[in-house]
Order: sequence, then structure tokens, then C-alpha cells
Amino acid sequence: MAMRKLLLVLIGAGLSLPSPAQDTHASTLTDVAALPQVLNFEDQKSMGPPVGWMGKPEGTVLIDDKIVHGGHWAARLERQADSAGGFSTLHRAIAMDFAGTTVELRGFLRTEQVSQLAGLWMREDGETPSLAFDNMAKRPVTGTTEWTEYSIKLPVHPEARELFFGALLVGNGKLWVDDLQVLVDGKPVASAPKVEHAKTVFDLDKKFDEGSGIKLDTLSEIQISNLATLGRVWGFLKYHHPAVLAGKLHWDYELLRTVPAILQAHDRTQANAAMLKWIEGLGPVAPCEPCASLDEKDIQLRPDVSWLSDETMLGTELSKSLLAIYRNRPAGGHQFYLTLAPQVKNPSFKHELSYSLVKFPDSGFQLLALYRFWNIMEYWSPNRDIMGEDWGKVLAEFIPRIALAKTKDAYTLQMMALIGRAHDGHANLWSSLAVRPPTGECQFPVIVRFIQDQPVVYDYIIPKDAKESGLVAGDVITEIDGVPVKKLVEDWKPYYDGSNDAAIMRDIGLYMTRGKCGDANAGILRDGKPLTLKPKRVPVPPQSMGFAHDQPGETFRLLSKDVAYLKLSTVKAADAAHYVESAAGTKALIIDIRNYPSEFMVFALGQLLVGNETPFARFTVGDLANPGAFHWTEPERLKPEKPLYAGKIAILVDEGSISQSEYTSMAFRASPRAIVVGSTTAGADGNVSPFALPGGLNTMISGIGVFYPDKKPTQRIGILPDFEVRPTIAGIRAGRDEVLEEALRQVLGNSVPAAEIEKMARPTTGN
Repeated sequence: MAMRKLLLVLIGAGLSLPSPAQDTHASTLTDVAALPQVLNFEDQKSMGPPVGWMGKPEGTVLIDDKIVHGGHWAARLERQADSAGGFSTLHRAIAMDFAGTTVELRGFLRTEQVSQLAGLWMREDGETPSLAFDNMAKRPVTGTTEWTEYSIKLPVHPEARELFFGALLVGNGKLWVDDLQVLVDGKPVASAPKVEHAKTVFDLDKKFDEGSGIKLDTLSEIQISNLATLGRVWGFLKYHHPAVLAGKLHWDYELLRTVPAILQAHDRTQANAAMLKWIEGLGPVAPCEPCASLDEKDIQLRPDVSWLSDETMLGTELSKSLLAIYRNRPAGGHQFYLTLAPQVKNPSFKHELSYSLVKFPDSGFQLLALYRFWNIMEYWSPNRDIMGEDWGKVLAEFIPRIALAKTKDAYTLQMMALIGRAHDGHANLWSSLAVRPPTGECQFPVIVRFIQDQPVVYDYIIPKDAKESGLVAGDVITEIDGVPVKKLVEDWKPYYDGSNDAAIMRDIGLYMTRGKCGDANAGILRDGKPLTLKPKRVPVPPQSMGFAHDQPGETFRLLSKDVAYLKLSTVKAADAAHYVESAAGTKALIIDIRNYPSEFMVFALGQLLVGNETPFARFTVGDLANPGAFHWTEPERLKPEKPLYAGKIAILVDEGSISQSEYTSMAFRASPRAIVVGSTTAGADGNVSPFALPGGLNTMISGIGVFYPDKKPTQRIGILPDFEVRPTIAGIRAGRDEVLEEALRQVLGNSVPAAEIEKMARPTTGN
């Protein structure tokens, strides 16, 4: 629920942030002594891309000698509607080997017709990427502006080792950058005191930095079985063995050292003996004093440790060894690979390296990716009990699928399929959506949404191109390039992650027309009659592909003297009281959350909808001393504030309502005068916990469990409406908003004629 608005773009459009630090060798870091000439671009010798800077995508980042702030050169980022990717970035990196409390990037920017966002950005990376980050998303530069100095600051993170900095342009337009400065506590970074960071196990153990050396062409059934046991044992030790908890071992590399012995084992007994020898080599496990215990008083989910006693799988001695480690887990709950975030208590994963420089395919690192994700879900997912999968069987199933993948893209797709089996709508390979089918740089210039279980043209992304394509709202797409849509969906669905089917089909609809730019073929049904069209696939700005289904026009308006309408996609928390005051005297307030809130409104508006202190949600949080256990927290409550809205409240939701949208719906629904109208939401709530996977992949999980105060779940289920209504194909053709119409009927009763209801619900024009 803490996902920022940018994450909506990540989910809806595949937009990702600049690459993590692991993509850059330390040898490419800029010497701070040379920074002045670097930061004012005066080390440039000729036109073209800025020398020494990373600029992506190609052709959108250039040097300029005509428009400058000072000297002879400036950098220019330039994007048009057909520019590749969703954004352009210019950046360099320096080592964070300096002491200080605050690091600042200061510089001059000039813009021309910027449609979305221009700004500076800065990120601190360590063994974990993005320890601190800012990209001016909350204070974007837009439109046309003259040279102006801007500044962003970050606290110096003690674990940071590299600082990435530069400029960012999202959407269309031009951005010029010049006369940058990197300052530490207000002084040039070159003059900051130097520090020598203590070496970690990652600095000392470099054995597999260039690759695992494990190459697999086939796997026997016994090898798969033994590797599945190894994956479980490795994950258990990662979160329980004192040497791992203390950070004394490069645990990823310990796995890579052990895999060959497991592969060579002829049977289960040999493999278990090899694992036992490995564990004994880690050193003795001292008796705990004091020992961890499991608090049963507020327990919601217990660790699954029953397999530790399975001597059929582990053998007697290996089972005894693992049980002894479990019994002697120390109190205090220190973990090397994660902490719990302050206040919210979702896991904050540390030291999960991305190994971006390893050349793939690499069977060893591919197994590592499988084991890492599988065990994070096993021990730190608050929703593993409602996953709906036999997670142990999933591990065994994916060992050959992932370990034997022959290309980087094949490995990535298999990881997507694995993540899909977790049924967590926050999890996905957000950095790699370009390889998910269908692939291609272009798509039909329309938004497709599944209506009545059929892919329907719902809206236009580029009206001019949509008109030329021949596609109109309400068209049912039956074939794409001669292949039935039913077959395409069947082939694609395993690679789409979602907590429920509504969310999966939402994303398939958004991407299903993607492909090679240019001419295409589409079979459609229009008014029940089959037609064949030849729409062109065109470049589509990713920011145009969101899945909001709310009304165009103003954030707040009166639909009639009796009904006010408020949509959260453009709402401002500071204006919450103003919205309520503007709705005073109306019989009902429609709050449209068929979108992602532009700002956090749970308390700002929610507390103006209740007359008494009202619980609306309850969380479960993990237990560092008992990995796999989750405990109940006290309910979250709304405390009434003035002005109070005293009328009826109708909350609109659908499959586009995800995460913070769902949490916000829960809060507003707590009002005794509120109803929810629409259809099942995406079923992915809870603060997100991101982490990296080998190969430079990035994913996340829902980090806390989110329940109603009576402990009824929301994950996978979503927010179930009091009055279920979905758009129809006929309604789309007629330009009606049938969900809003039903909400109006519910709050106004039968006193208002149907024609008047339909007129009130008609979408207005505007932005």
C-alpha cells in the first residue's frame, strides 16, 4: 500500500528506473578529482553523445554547443512520441569513499515542452541497490522553463559504496543539463574526508565473480530430487545458521561450491551425506543463551519446519543436524540478509546481489535465483498459506526449467513463470517486462480491456492513429495476425503474474497487441459481425498505458445538486477538507478508486468520513527470530476529524484498483454510510519489499499481510464489492459508465429516472 505513483507506471507500462550499481565495474567510476570538467561537460571534444556518461536510450541523449548555461557545452535529453523506452537518463557514478552526513547534487536545468517529468536524480548503492534514491518525482519540472538551478539531497547511507547521479526525462520534450555539482555537507566532494570501509565477506570471497562454472545440459530425476532438497536446506541455513546470521559466509557462493557434489551424488543417501559434511564444515553451533521462542499469543502463521524431521527425505543424521540448528536459534532475531522496516515491519532485504556482470546462461546462478526467490516466499511472504500452490512441488518442477534455460531471455521467462506461481501481484520481473510475450516495440493505438471475458477496445491511446486503424470502442478482438486470441492468451498467461485472474487478464489486455512496428492484421467482432482490419502497430508512450478506469475531467465536481464525484488519480491530500466542504449538502459522495491514488488519502480523507474512532484494517508482520512466523498487530484506526461528510458514500473499484487503492478502499469502507460498487480488485495489498535476482533482475513481494479488523483476508481475494457490476460490451459501445450508474442508483434510490442516471454518469471531456 506504500507504493508510490511511479510504481503505477512501473506496473502499467513496464517503465523501470536506471540500472543498479552492479551493472558498473568499480574501474568505470569517475575520479572525483576530474569531476569539475565532467560536471560542466567542458571535457567534450565533439558532437554526439556525452563522452564518459551513460545515456539511454541511444539517440535521446546528446551534447549541445548551441544552448548552454556556461562554457561551451551542455547535455541535452530529447524525446518524441516514438522515442524508445519510457524515459531517457543521463548518469555517471563515483565511489562513496567519503565521510559526511548529506550528499547533494546541484545543477542547472532548462526545459522545452516537457510533458511528464524532467529532473535530477541520484541513488546510493551498496551490496543492496537503491539504499537511498530521489528523482524529483514529487517536484517535477514540466513545460518550458529557462535555466534554473535545482538541488536534491540524500543522507549518506553507511552501507553505500557507489553514488549514481544525473538527469532524467520522462515523456516527450527537451531537457538541457549543465554546471552540475556534487557536494558533501555543502562542500565539493573532492574535499570531503576519505574513509576506508571495512571489508565484508563479499569483498573477501571473489571465487565466482566471473561465473559459477556449472554447465548443465540434462538433469536426472535423482539430481532434481537432490537439488530440491539442497534448495530447502540452503534456505533454512540462510535464515537459521549462526555463521550465516553473523555475515561470516558468502552464502550464495557457498551454494555454488556445494552444487557440484550434489550433482555427482548417485542417490539420495550420497547427496544427504554431502550436505551433512558441508554443514559440519561451517563450524559448531553453540547452545543458544537465551534461545528464541515462538509467541503463540498473537500468532497468525507458524513456520513450516515439519520437513526437518522427515528422515525419508533427509536421512537420520542430516535431519538431526538441522533440528539441532533450529533448536539453538538465538533470541534477538538478528538476520544478515534482511531487517524489518521501521514502523510498518515489512522485510527490508539486504545483501541480495544481482550479479549483473555474470554472463548468462549460467546454470549455477540460475539455480541460485530459483532458491533465493523460493525461500524468500517460504520464510518472508505473509501470504504463503493462501498461495494455492504446493510450494515444495513448485521448487522441484522449476529446477530443470530454470537451471537448463539456454539463454538469458529463456532464463528470465522461466523466472517470470516461477514468480507467477506465487500469485502475488506485487511480484514480477519489473526490470524485464520487454521479454514477456508478446514482444515488440509497438502496439495498436488503443487500450484493450477484458469485458465479459472478451478482449474489447476500451479506449484510444492515440486518437488519430486509432481512427486510421479502423478500431472503435466496443470492438471485440478475436484474432491477431491470424492467431485466435484464445490461443494467444493460453500461451502467454503463464508469464503474467497477478494475485487473481482479474489482475492477470488486466495486464494481458494492456500488452496483447504488442509486436513489430508497422502493418498487422486483426479479426474483430463489431455488433456481432466479423470483420478483418489492418491496423498499424505504432510506438505508444508507456505513460499512456495506465489502467485507470475513472472519469476524465476535474478531480472533484458535482454530478447534480445531490451527488458529488471525487476521483483519486489526481487528488491532493492537502485539499481533503476542501473536497468535503464542497460536497456539503449533497446526499452522496462518489469516490472513484478505479485507479491508483496520486497521493496517500487514507487518513487525510478517511478521517473526514467517520463520526467515531473506527478500525479498518489489521496487519501481520514477520518474526526475525522465527523465520516463517507472522504475528497480528493491533488494528489500524480512523480518528474523526472535521469537517465531517454526513451523506452516503459510494466507493468505485475494479481490477485496476491495486495495493494502495485497495487499502484506501478498506479505510473509506469503514464509514457506516459507505458501500463499495464495482468488481473484484487486484488482490495485492501490503507494503512492498523489493530485492534483486541474479542477472540484474528485480522483483518484490507483498511484505505484510493486510486483513480486515475481523481478520478476514484481502490478499488474492481483493476488495469484494457490496454491489457487483461490470461494464458490458454494449455499454462500452454506447460510451456509458455502468459502474457509476449503479452507484448512483444505490445512493439515490428509485426516485431518479434511469435516463437521468445515465446522463449524470456520462463521462465528461477534459484531462
